[in-house]
Amino acid sequence: MAKITRKAAVRKSSVPKKKAKAKAAKPARAAKTSLKAVKPTTIKAWTPAEIHEVFSRFRKANPEPKGELEHLNPFTLLVAVVLSAQATDAGVNKATRELFQVADTPQKMLDLGEERLRDYIKTIGLYRTKAKNVIALSAKLLTDFGGEVPRTRAEIESLPGAGRKTANVVLNMAFGEHTMAVDTHVFRVGNRTGLAPGKTPLEVELGLEKVIPAEFMLHAHHWLILHGRYTCLSRKPRCEVCLINDLCRWPEKTV
Repeated sequence: MAKITRKAAVRKSSVPKKKAKAKAAKPARAAKTSLKAVKPTTIKAWTPAEIHEVFSRFRKANPEPKGELEHLNPFTLLVAVVLSAQATDAGVNKATRELFQVADTPQKMLDLGEERLRDYIKTIGLYRTKAKNVIALSAKLLTDFGGEVPRTRAEIESLPGAGRKTANVVLNMAFGEHTMAVDTHVFRVGNRTGLAPGKTPLEVELGLEKVIPAEFMLHAHHWLILHGRYTCLSRKPRCEVCLINDLCRWPEKTV
């Protein structure tokens, strides 16, 4: 009889355990559903007045923003931007300070040669490919453009190692064109704030050009780059010190 009693006790205790698991599982599924339900699917568009206010604040805080890539002329700016792909501005500056002392024109760069150029820029990522591109673009500047950096986007993009972002930076910084260079910082700020959401850098670029008033366009990309680099950080945005936190559309901002 004792054995029978023990078996019955085990069967009785096992039933409530199964029921308890079933009951515990139901609330978990409901919780996940509710989180999806409250997740925002759209972001309210900025008004022209709000956008004007944003860039007015940027201008007041930093009237004459400067790019952080060190250069001496349009050619050295072009080279610096080409070298900055997948590298930091600080890292590029460290390498080019000595380089530009000996090669600040296309002809001097060609005279330096690819092998010696590599020695100057070997601390920069992808330096072998970049050295090859810099020598090739220097040669093309001499043969096709009289040794001068061209002043159209298409012509700059035709140079080895230069893409749309490079062209936009050079046109803006060297020639004062109202271009919008979209790097990782501008792409993040455009999407996170809702100023110009886009799946590609080109979509963000065109979106920003469409909404930013002309009076701000000369410095707009610098303001956005600096904002993304020092305030609207990728992992831990500093919302508490953000100049535009009251206007920002990001649903996860910390203020």
